[in-house]
Amino acid sequence: MSGTENVRRRRNVLAASVAAGVLLAGGGGVYLAATASGGATPDGAAGKAADAVGSPPPLAVEAGGGGTGGHAGIAPGEPDPSGGAHGTVYKAKGPLPQGPSSAAVHRPEGLVTSAEVTRLAEALGVEGRPVLVGDVWTIRPEKDGRGPRLDVAKAAPGNWTYSWYDGGPMGDSCLKGTACPPPGEARPPASGRTPVSEAAAKAAAAPVLKALGQDDAKVTATQVMDGSVRVVNADPVVDGLPTYGWSTGLQIGPDGRPVSGSGTLKEPVKGATYPVVGAAKALTELNEKAKGTGPVGIGGCATDPPAGVEGSGGGGPAPVDGSGKADPAAPCRSAADTAPPTEVPVTGAVFGLAAQDVAGERLLVPSWLFTADPVDAAPYTVTETAVAPEYLVPPGRPSPDEGTAPARRIESYRTAEDGRKLSVTFWGGVCGTYTAKAVESPAKVTVRIDEKSDPGRACIAVAKEITLTVELRSPLGGRPVVDAASGESVPRR
Repeated sequence: MSGTENVRRRRNVLAASVAAGVLLAGGGGVYLAATASGGATPDGAAGKAADAVGSPPPLAVEAGGGGTGGHAGIAPGEPDPSGGAHGTVYKAKGPLPQGPSSAAVHRPEGLVTSAEVTRLAEALGVEGRPVLVGDVWTIRPEKDGRGPRLDVAKAAPGNWTYSWYDGGPMGDSCLKGTACPPPGEARPPASGRTPVSEAAAKAAAAPVLKALGQDDAKVTATQVMDGSVRVVNADPVVDGLPTYGWSTGLQIGPDGRPVSGSGTLKEPVKGATYPVVGAAKALTELNEKAKGTGPVGIGGCATDPPAGVEGSGGGGPAPVDGSGKADPAAPCRSAADTAPPTEVPVTGAVFGLAAQDVAGERLLVPSWLFTADPVDAAPYTVTETAVAPEYLVPPGRPSPDEGTAPARRIESYRTAEDGRKLSVTFWGGVCGTYTAKAVESPAKVTVRIDEKSDPGRACIAVAKEITLTVELRSPLGGRPVVDAASGESVPRR
């Protein structure tokens, strides 16, 4: 199975095993997702502990995985660094900082508890006890379905969504044909009312941010939706660094209470540490990626026009022969051949952590957060990975371990009575072949799960629980079992 197919398979498994909700709140979207494995660590990459000589593993950052989307992490609705046919070049206005010499990736770890969900629910004003439904903690309205609902994925980072329903027939009694009860305490519709001030919206969001441990988050509340609902976006600080693409979003109604929201409940934990580059080098790399990335149509032309019709596409007129028909053998001309790229000033650079897709998982990766300040538009943020290039796996290149890839995080272990047979349990695909290896030392037993798959074989996207057993040289005793993929201790089953 190819790297792209692996990522697609993981995402399909997520979609099939999750009760999900999505909220887009101004500065970015947060997707509720839970995995059957309870917080899988990415294959290879950031979750691994450093090897014996202290060198971190290669980081397989996916193309377009930075920030909230786009080429290298751009604000929604802002120009992609590829900039269409003309391209975009970011040019620093003044010196750029060097930053630290190294920094760690941060990844989801652990499981969300009922107490953590209850704390968030109380801050949102949601009454009731959390109930685990599959892999999602939920508190939902009873009977007619009116009122607040909170869903929190059990697996870290604990993606959550909050919403309020105040109308329409729902619930068991309505479905059985009985008249629905009156709205009672249902909140009035927000449309047509005056939104609260920015200060009031931030004050309303403060208890929620405190419950999430995000008191020091960077908070904005400039956006208004539907003329009456003010949007609060909070970018948390993780390990003392600002973040991008990991935000908490809350919509505050005209009555000063949250009407919807989304975010993450558990703060990511520190993973492997990587050498990082300065802002100037990162900006150069950002511009290099934008070269020659204009939109390409069939045959390599940028939006090919119909035969014999000039100026009908973004790529300019198609070359024609004497008959007036397009000549397929002639080279295409594009606007990029004649027009210079758009230059956007960069007025600031801050070292931080940006959300990136790494081998199918969402992590916070050391990055430079650049402030782009175009002349005719509002400033926006564009990000570029700060990890030194020699530690990045180019998109599309297979991992360097000869066709094998570390499987998902080990969930648990158990031992036989003599302590020498060690069984580990994890989640994997139905088409993969898995093997387990144990490395023993006086202090611990490290277990690595390897996966082999046939890249030419079609495979259904279904996960299954797998248990493998390895024979130890000596009884486990009090030694901890460590997952080689994450470097973390594995709980006893």
